[in-house]
Amino acid sequence: MAIKITGTGSYIPDMIEKNEDFHQHEFLNADGSTINHPNEIIVDKFKAITGIQERRYADDQLTSSDLGFLAAQKAIEDANINPEEIDYIICAHNFGDVKANTIQSDILPCLASRVKHSLRIKNPKCVAYDILFGCPGWVEGVIQAKAFIKSGMAKKCLVIGSETLSRVVDKHDRDSMIYSDGAGATIVEATDDDEGGILAHETASFTYDEAYYLYFGNSNNQELCKDTRYIKMHGRKIYEFALSNVPQAMKTCLDSSGVDINDVKKVLIHQANEKMDEAIIKRFYRLYKTEAPEGVMPMSIHKLGNSSVATVPTLFDLIRNNKLENQSLKKGDIIIFASVGAGMHVNAIVYKY
Repeated sequence: MAIKITGTGSYIPDMIEKNEDFHQHEFLNADGSTINHPNEIIVDKFKAITGIQERRYADDQLTSSDLGFLAAQKAIEDANINPEEIDYIICAHNFGDVKANTIQSDILPCLASRVKHSLRIKNPKCVAYDILFGCPGWVEGVIQAKAFIKSGMAKKCLVIGSETLSRVVDKHDRDSMIYSDGAGATIVEATDDDEGGILAHETASFTYDEAYYLYFGNSNNQELCKDTRYIKMHGRKIYEFALSNVPQAMKTCLDSSGVDINDVKKVLIHQANEKMDEAIIKRFYRLYKTEAPEGVMPMSIHKLGNSSVATVPTLFDLIRNNKLENQSLKKGDIIIFASVGAGMHVNAIVYKY
């Protein structure tokens, strides 16, 4: 038996927010003081560091669970399965359903239950639950699906990563330009094929000093947004943490799989920051005393931004469907999925396509 991803789907919102759209924003320092640079310079520096040129925002009438449902529909169709046969629906997110122009998160019922309801699945033994694991949530959901299947508790699982980060960002914070909305979904199931699928995984939670590197905090503009809190981060600490811990987690995972570094075809890493991801890849290959091959790390961040739990499954779906320029997969290719995010959590999967 092999445990494989047999179907993928993604929902990429139509609304495009370009970097130039931030030229009119009032960016402030964390203490509320004025930044002594024009916005054009702030935005240009942001692009040079993150690689982001534009990002996607969801239409006002759609919530995170709606995006997850739309991606899930595609994954189910792609896998060609009966949704009534799904044993688990695992939905990774961070902030629940936040309706447009509101400040309150709604997670009752959980988003996985909402997706199951929208899919019109009647089977009560299809268990639906959410996972709050920061940006690595979808990868962790796949790891949990593997555990359910390997234990005999499930045969088919639907794993979703969905987020509308545009609704929880402080518009007076430069970091708000990083975030975007979107959803990716996958069907993970047991197959009769003995070849391929999930070969190994690695997960770790660093909380002793690192728990609050990402947190909910006050706006940089306390006069206008006194009682509302937003997603905030200690960017430099996250960057240093990721470079210290993600490459090692990937190496531990790859070594556990028994796969040689030279056989890795793609590394699909969480699309958080282009410079950070490039540095992670360089350090990972340096652990094997070799150079990273050209094109080994596909990127979607330039046009889609950072949609947290949705970045990795969306990237995988785009490549599988030949929608990313100069990127493709063929049977037998070795892929590493990897992510890092709030917690601080790090995880990785070695997968044979």
